Amino acid sequence: MSSSKVVLGIAVGAAVGAILGVLFAPDNGKSTRKKIASTSGDAVDKLKKKFSDFVDSVTAHVDGAKDDAEELVQSGKAKTNQLVGEVRNSF
Repeated sequence: MSSSKVVLGIAVGAAVGAILGVLFAPDNGKSTRKKIASTSGDAVDKLKKKFSDFVDSVTAHVDGAKDDAEELVQSGKAKTNQLVGEVRNSF
C-alpha cells in the first residue's frame, strides 16, 4: 500500500471521527453546524499540510535518485573512456 493512500486514509478517518463526535455532542443545530464547519476546515488544512509534506518528501527522493543516476552515468563514461584508451594503447 502506498504511503499516500495511508495518509489519505488517516486524514479521512480523522475527519469522519471529528464530525461524528460533533454530531453526537449535546448542542443545538446552529452550534453543531459551526463546529462541523470549523472541524472540517481544520481537517482540510491538516490534510493539505500532510500532502504538501508528502510531495516535498517524494520530490527530495526523486532529486536524490536523479543525482545518483547522473553520477553513475558519469562514472560509466569515465570507465568506458579508460577502457577505450587501454584498447587503443594495446594495438
